[in-house]
Formats: sequence, C-alpha cells, structure tokens
Amino acid sequence: MRTGDISATAQGMGRAELLRLPAAIDLDTANRAIGLGRSKGYELARLGAYPCRVLRLGRKYRVITADLLRLLGIDAAFGEGSAADAA
Repeated sequence: MRTGDISATAQGMGRAELLRLPAAIDLDTANRAIGLGRSKGYELARLGAYPCRVLRLGRKYRVITADLLRLLGIDAAFGEGSAADAA
C-alpha cells in the first residue's frame, strides 16, 4: 500500500461520503467520521459516553447515522447547515 493510500484512509470523511452512509454504521466508520481513534471510540461506547447514540447489538456496536450527521452539523435534507443556510 502506498503512503498516500494510508493517509487517505486515516483521515476523516467528506460531506458527500457522510451523506451516502446507511441508516446505522459500525463504530469504526463513525470513529473515522468524528476523528476518534479506534481504542478511544470503543472505550467511549463501552462507557456510554460516545458523542452520539450507539446501539449494542450482541457483541457489535452500531451508530445511528442521523445522530452522527447532527453531531457534525450536517442536515441530510440540505447537505449541510440548516434550512436558513440553504435559502
């Protein structure tokens, strides 16, 4: 893997990529979007302190995408910001 490939996967996610996410995502994807490391993200989820809603399904964690987008200030209906910003 080239160095450029590694840095691209370690960075956060762009708005367009965030808007293409399914209704619930795995914790690693949410961590990437927020900019959290894997260990810290799992620690926060385990403690119930993750910055948005997390579901525990068996041994796996799922993050509600709508909550994640709200946390990041992205309105899925308009792409970013509020309806007033779009006008």
